[in-house]
Parts: sequence; C-alpha cells; structure tokens
Amino acid sequence: MLDLLHYEFMRNAIAAAVLVSLACGIVGTLVVVKRIVFVSGGVSHAAFGGIGLGYWLGINPLITVIPFSLVAALGLGLVSRATRVSEDSAIGILWTIGMAVGIVFVQLTPGYAPDLMSYLFGNILTVPRGDLVLMLALDGVILLITLLFHREFIAVAFDEEFAAVVGVPTRAANALLLCLVALSVVVLIRVVGVILVIALLTLPASIARQFTHNLGRLMAAACAVGAVLTCAGLWLSYALDLSSGATIILVMSAAFLISSGATRPRPARRATGAAP
Repeated sequence: MLDLLHYEFMRNAIAAAVLVSLACGIVGTLVVVKRIVFVSGGVSHAAFGGIGLGYWLGINPLITVIPFSLVAALGLGLVSRATRVSEDSAIGILWTIGMAVGIVFVQLTPGYAPDLMSYLFGNILTVPRGDLVLMLALDGVILLITLLFHREFIAVAFDEEFAAVVGVPTRAANALLLCLVALSVVVLIRVVGVILVIALLTLPASIARQFTHNLGRLMAAACAVGAVLTCAGLWLSYALDLSSGATIILVMSAAFLISSGATRPRPARRATGAAP
C-alpha cells in the first residue's frame, strides 16, 4: 500500500477520500437523523444538469454544479412548502428535470464528452489537484456553517415542530441544511458519481449511529468511518482493477451489514428448570 504513495494520482485519491469523508460525515449525519435521504438523492441527480451545463460551456463541470445544486435544493424546499405537491413528488420532478437538462446540454456539446462516466459513477483515481482545492474549500464552508448554526440544525433534525414553537427559524434552517446537502453533493460527485452519492451520504452515518446517538460524536465517528472505508475501497478497487466508486460503496455496505449484526440486541433466554 505504501508503494502506491509514490504515484501522484494515488496521493490525490487518498486526499480526496479524506475530504469526502468530512462532507459525508457532517452532512450525512444530519441527513440520516432528519430522515431526508431521498431529498439528498433528488439533489444529487438534479445536479447532473449542472454537469451538462459545464460541458456545454466548456468549463470544469464542478464549477457549474455548485449553483445548479443550490438552486435545485432550494427549489425542492420551496416547491414542497409553497404548493400542494408532496415532497416525494417534488423530489421525483426535480430528479428527472435535472437529468433531462443535463442530457440535453451534453448532446448540444460538439464532439465527445470526456470523463462523463466518471461524473455518473465516480472515479477517485482521476481526481486532479484543482478539484482537490475546490473540495477543500467546500468542506471549509460546510464545516463553518455547521459550527455557526449547529443548534438550529439539532433542533430541526430531532423535533422540528417543537423547534418552531420555541422560536427557531425552521424554514431558514431547513433551507440552509438543503444548501449543505447541495455542497456535499459537489464534493462527493468526483468520488462516487451522481448515481451513488446517496449511498456515501448515508452509509458512514448509519454505521456510526449504531454506536452513539450524541450528534457531535456521531459526526466525528461518521467522518472517521468514511475515511477508513473509503481508503479501503480505494485500495481494493486498485488491487482488483474494479470501479472505484462501486467498490467503495460495496465495502461500506459490507461494513454496515457486519456492524448491524454485531450491535443487534440478543433475545433474552427463556428460563429453564424449576425455580429454586
């Protein structure tokens, strides 16, 4: 494993794994606790429209994904609250619109669209240094916002109705949380792609949640779990010449199943024999 560090692409991949673990640990914890997993899935798929726009404009798609994801996240919250459309219907609508817009932009782009599959399914081995800088900046924004508004996030995550009663601006907190989801999607796309972002946002936090319910410890544990399992999946994908994004998710899924079995409460034994 240490021999692989002589290669720049592997050093970039490990750095990307650490940066990704911060985003999925912090935001993924809020997503799992608040039970908005499919909201994050809708935002991630709608972000494909930003990828297509980047190809059409001839610039780094991650740059155009940022505003596109933010608009999609805020639009999802606005549509579900300001109209009679249910939240799951709004997710489905934005999901399909974003994917359709992305496909149209890619088709309008002259020539062949390079690296398109890496944005769909991820390829951590091809993350350039410029994307690492962008991912680091986005992680910094995510961490800063979480520290500044952690009380509001805790309130809306555990009991939104009570938070509204005691004066917490729940609409603003929810909108800000959706923005964090959008920014985390941008960080995760290069590693696991649009299709698998939802898994990377939920698996580390779901594994860590089986061992602690304190939100701060849960975030820290999810970050650590994400870093270890992402690096493990990265090494396995390189050793077996498999898709990095899919291998990382499979490693995390295996860890989730193992941890679920390890923490499952044992049934009480029935008393046998005569009472003393």
